[in-house]
Amino acid sequence: MYVILDIETTGGKYNEEGITEIAAYKFDGHEIVDQLITLVNPEKEIQPFVVRLTGINNGMLKNAPKFHEIAKRIVELTEGSIMVAHNANFDYRILKTEFRRLGFDFNRETLCTVELTKKLIPDLESYSLGKLCKTLCIPVSNRHRAEGDALATVKLFKLLIDKDVNKEIIKSNIKQGIGKELPSKLQNILDDVPSKTGVFYAHKENGDILYIGEGKNMKRSVNKLFLKTSKKGKLLQESLSSVSYEETGNDLIGKLKYYNELMINKPSFNFYFPKKVGITALSNPNLLIIDKGRHTGEKSVVLVENNILLGFCFVDLAYQIEHAEVLKSLLTPIKNSQMNRHVFKTYLQKNKVEKIVRF
Repeated sequence: MYVILDIETTGGKYNEEGITEIAAYKFDGHEIVDQLITLVNPEKEIQPFVVRLTGINNGMLKNAPKFHEIAKRIVELTEGSIMVAHNANFDYRILKTEFRRLGFDFNRETLCTVELTKKLIPDLESYSLGKLCKTLCIPVSNRHRAEGDALATVKLFKLLIDKDVNKEIIKSNIKQGIGKELPSKLQNILDDVPSKTGVFYAHKENGDILYIGEGKNMKRSVNKLFLKTSKKGKLLQESLSSVSYEETGNDLIGKLKYYNELMINKPSFNFYFPKKVGITALSNPNLLIIDKGRHTGEKSVVLVENNILLGFCFVDLAYQIEHAEVLKSLLTPIKNSQMNRHVFKTYLQKNKVEKIVRF
């Protein structure tokens, strides 16, 4: 579980700033499940440049709750979760300072979307939240206010989870949950897996991936895994602590993601790995495959350029598809391997997609 947040402050001397607004969204990796959005009375004056930047003035905060009035809610919301923010060091320092004033030692695991974006989308001109939203065509409103910036960070974080083929984000989240007992373990795990198309991951307690699977109905696929009676199957059932999953919207993305991540992560309990296939020539050197996404209004895109299978992504705007540089920055890369090319070509031969663009 993650809590994605943004904080606005009064400005001023280091470690003397006060919070003027906070927005925090509890995010389970797929959707927002809880939230806190409020102005905060910092009990001190706001710096003029901050008023100009955010539009928040002293008069607006006169009747807002003070930090000690919302502190318990912040503790409850963030407990057992990883705190995610754009420039997380700043937001975490501000929270720790406020809690220290109350005599409470506030400690949480953190992830910074600036550092994650630099790692997963290198060589961009700027990694400021505003510039990233513009470059990646992430819809954002109410900039420099906590709610707008936090929601933009949620959308950016979703994109980063998609692009994280090594599953470092997921593994860190699983590791954070160590110590939680799972009564009726397998049934409880199965209850949390949706009957949707996607890829799923069986984890050890420390977050390591034991097994990767995929299916048009993930719940059914996980259930089959739990019903295996072979020695290796039973050992997997005893060894796993949790199952995470990622919806893919359609089976082509699911299969490409599955084979790509199988080769990258090489889980010890996968019962077989794909055999080598012959050289697969694609019918056209430049292709866009557009199909349904994970929810209404979203589309999936697979890009082939100069006869190289580059990757896939999910988009909400036609603009993102029509502008090559934007599209490429959104892509989750996949290896241009013979297996991935074979999966891609075979799928198109046997299945219909919404649209094929040749360019």
